[in-house]
Amino acid sequence: MLDDRSKLLLKTLVERYIADGQPVGSRTLAKAAGMELSPATIRNVMSDLEELGLIASPHTSAGRIPTARGYRLFVDTMLTVRREDISGAENIGATGIEAGAQPQRVISHAAQMLSSLSQYVGVVMAPRRASVFRHIEFLSLSERRVLVILVSPDGDVQNRIIHTQANFTQSQLLEAANFLNAHYAGLTMEEVRARLRNEVEALRGEIAALMQAAVDIGADASAEREEVVVSGERNLLSVSEFSSDMGHLRQLFDLFEQKTQLIRLLDVSSQADGVRIYIGGESHVVPFEDLSVVTAPYEVDGQVVGTLGVIGPQRMPYDRMIQIVDVTAKLVSNALSHK
Repeated sequence: MLDDRSKLLLKTLVERYIADGQPVGSRTLAKAAGMELSPATIRNVMSDLEELGLIASPHTSAGRIPTARGYRLFVDTMLTVRREDISGAENIGATGIEAGAQPQRVISHAAQMLSSLSQYVGVVMAPRRASVFRHIEFLSLSERRVLVILVSPDGDVQNRIIHTQANFTQSQLLEAANFLNAHYAGLTMEEVRARLRNEVEALRGEIAALMQAAVDIGADASAEREEVVVSGERNLLSVSEFSSDMGHLRQLFDLFEQKTQLIRLLDVSSQADGVRIYIGGESHVVPFEDLSVVTAPYEVDGQVVGTLGVIGPQRMPYDRMIQIVDVTAKLVSNALSHK
């Protein structure tokens, strides 16, 4: 337990370090806190905070910096978030997050907005839904090449080319499309695939093969769909904590490239209610010690379907990041729930 004086000094130290990026000395701390304390008293308090593992002394400086544990205490008990208009972010039109737009477009713009406003990395997990088709069309391109157009219930369009064993007239392609739309619209690709196997005898062999190929590419297109959209990785090049160590930077870029750990992190935070902060070094969820992640889930029609957030250094302005993530989650929820 910290007394009020220790809490104020820790809060001030964290805020100074976030603002300046320099270890905070006792004289600077006393002045910033506005407290009439002797340098000896300040040093004693800092020594106590260091023993508690809340601050640390870098080898190259007499000042102190917050530890992961110090940041956690600051975030949980000392942080005050002021409600501000984040560069007009509440204006949906100004952000590019348009109500009623295709989900992939909304997700892409949300990642860009998070990155642009935070100056760090924006990440958005795309909505996880079963691949369901609302409508299918076949268009003959040339001999044994057919364009398959798949439209999902929320308006996503997938275009794929398949190579067929036989030549099809446009009337045969229309017959196949009409059959699929009449009997299978609204089912998942896996359900269509299973039913086609059982009903294939009722169809002419070449038409059945065409339908099977279309369903296969539809399922494959769904599997290939990017689960996490990342924007602004290059912003980390200007973060001193990362730019001074090329090996560390390479690891970070691998994290964004492979995305497996990102998916795991966003999966965990999708189970949380509201904005959550994960600090590397004290959270096993964050793979690197000097990273922090601020996340929030977003909803479609009241159901949580994905997560978004900002990834940056531990030394980030958490109050502003909370606002950015919170506002963006609300915008995405509104845009995707728009009828």
